[in-house]
Amino acid sequence: MSDEPDDSQKTEDATPKKISQARERGNVAKSMEVNTWLMLIAGAILVGTMGPGLMDDIRLLATMFVERPHEFAMDPGNLGDLLSDTVRGVAKFMAAPVVLMVVFAITTGVIQNGFVFSPKALEPKLEKVSPLKGAKKFAGARQYVEFIKGLVKIAIVGLTAFLLLAPEFNRIDTLMTYDLRSILTLVYELVMRLLIYVLMILAVIAFLDLVFQRLQHQKQLRMTKQEIKDEFKQAEGDPHIKGRLRQIRMDRARQRMMQAVPDADVVVTNPTHFAIALSYKPDEMEAPIVVAKGQDEIARKIREVAMEHDITIVENKPLAQALFNSVEIGQDVPTEHYKAVAEIISYVWRIKGRMMPAT
Repeated sequence: MSDEPDDSQKTEDATPKKISQARERGNVAKSMEVNTWLMLIAGAILVGTMGPGLMDDIRLLATMFVERPHEFAMDPGNLGDLLSDTVRGVAKFMAAPVVLMVVFAITTGVIQNGFVFSPKALEPKLEKVSPLKGAKKFAGARQYVEFIKGLVKIAIVGLTAFLLLAPEFNRIDTLMTYDLRSILTLVYELVMRLLIYVLMILAVIAFLDLVFQRLQHQKQLRMTKQEIKDEFKQAEGDPHIKGRLRQIRMDRARQRMMQAVPDADVVVTNPTHFAIALSYKPDEMEAPIVVAKGQDEIARKIREVAMEHDITIVENKPLAQALFNSVEIGQDVPTEHYKAVAEIISYVWRIKGRMMPAT
């Protein structure tokens, strides 16, 4: 059985990471109808702006074949020169439109999805040349939809062109009486009208197809709940491991804190809920500092260590609670508690035969 989850399990929208990875592979929502529409807009702009000039160039080039065909020598050498001159003439006035159309073709993709640089899409893969994979692509439901959509589009555009050009069929037999300039002008007007009508129809088709392609792309990138969990673990780390590391850091910090209790001068208690170990070295400190503090079980351990090292324990409920809530380990005692702390340390030092320094 395949390990790939089926579509029914993919109920969650794609994460930003998966969308980014898909973009790196060149997998973005693309509507060929939008590209076609933008290309036709570009073509219409070119025809509208450069069409009259191109018609004049075509007329001048064609004039010598229509008006002076008898002047051409029919030997192979002259015919070769005539062909070369004609090709150069056509290339000269068609070069700018061709270059602009290439630029527009590149720009249409950027307009739709922004600049997408996907070197991973160029990596050689065996599945890209697999006949079986290729057959599956052509036989998929998506390909049938695209095929039917293409037929419908051709039918609509063809019908539009027929209805537009049908009135002109009645004067086909009179075109022989027109001069070349009139014929080219008529062709130019018909092409512009045809482009305008086709663009209006394709605008609707392109919009509907863009919505369809984006919905399909979102559906294709959907994820299962397990895939989202796995991605989160990869990005943030396994929560169990993170919790274990956090516990290790807390244990080590607690050990360092307990190691500082034997150097304390006094432990202030609540008496059972809180325990705060204070140290004061007049030659090194401007004020007493909290070297350890804890609540409940940790408070009990602080008291045990203090008793083991003959550290005086003083019960003062308001001071113990105030220090626990307002001072972190390693910080000085706040000024508002100087007097109460000084009285306790002075009391402890008198018991042990030490004197408070003069202030």
